[in-house]
Amino acid sequence: MSIYSSVQVNMNSVILCQGLRSPMRRLAALRKAKSISTSIVHNETILVKNNDEFVNKVMNNDKPVIVNFHADWCEPCKILTPKLKELIEPLNNLDLAVVDVEDNAELVHAFEVKAVPAVIAIKNGLVVDKFIGLVDADMINNLIDRMSGKKTDGA
Repeated sequence: MSIYSSVQVNMNSVILCQGLRSPMRRLAALRKAKSISTSIVHNETILVKNNDEFVNKVMNNDKPVIVNFHADWCEPCKILTPKLKELIEPLNNLDLAVVDVEDNAELVHAFEVKAVPAVIAIKNGLVVDKFIGLVDADMINNLIDRMSGKKTDGA
């Protein structure tokens, strides 16, 4: 990616985020809203299309969710996203949500995503862990094990 492309992408992100009314307040208000029943099959990856879907399928999910903020132009994302799908989709007590940063500026702003890939772990509607970038396999496996209950924080 050229420097110009990087600056253009960053400028587009800034422009998209300008003028948004307090995304955290909006998400908090939506979180308090009556949850809408959704049917999520445990082998299905949640492809987040908007804030309402994020609140309903991620923040209000009974299971822990690993959220992968990614972009189509991001080379490390092209490695991490399929790996996360491979590791999480077979589990029935953990979900994966994929958020395209280009289509979800308000979520990017609300979760202060400054670089991609960015992964956050959400349990009971709260962020409990996160990492940025392409990390080693042990770190990914440890996060998945902790979130799925295979390993406790002290193990």
